[in-house]
Amino acid sequence: MLHHALEITLTRPLSTRALRRAARELPLAANHDATRLMTLVPAETPHQAARRLRHRFGARLPIDVITAHYPDADHTVLLNIAFPPAAHAALTAEAHRVNQSLQRYVEGALHRALAEYADRETDRLDRAVRELLAHTTPAYLLSAVGQVLTRLPERPTP
Repeated sequence: MLHHALEITLTRPLSTRALRRAARELPLAANHDATRLMTLVPAETPHQAARRLRHRFGARLPIDVITAHYPDADHTVLLNIAFPPAAHAALTAEAHRVNQSLQRYVEGALHRALAEYADRETDRLDRAVRELLAHTTPAYLLSAVGQVLTRLPERPTP
């Protein structure tokens, strides 16, 4: 049986005691503030692994989102969200209204939101660079950016 690397994002940090109790059932690795956990779950598919994980810990851990740690062959990442009943009902009704499955509707909404964010971020950076270029030359700006980037401490990207 395959093992799938899953990341769990929690709605609040776990206490040391709660983390130890959960780790006795399934090996878990926590980040510095115990709001994100990593684990390996045996299952045939990532979807099965996420369902098993949510079934096993859903009532005992404050799980917000479960994601596959590695993209699949299509370069997509599994996103497992348990919506509150009212949100689930509203999303289901809207998906039905536009003649889509709930999964397809949520996927589309996420893709649109991410595309809008990328567009806004690109526009924001474009404005910031143009403002900087109003006061210096491209060569100086590029040199300054290079110096700043080489001095940044190693840290994960958001």
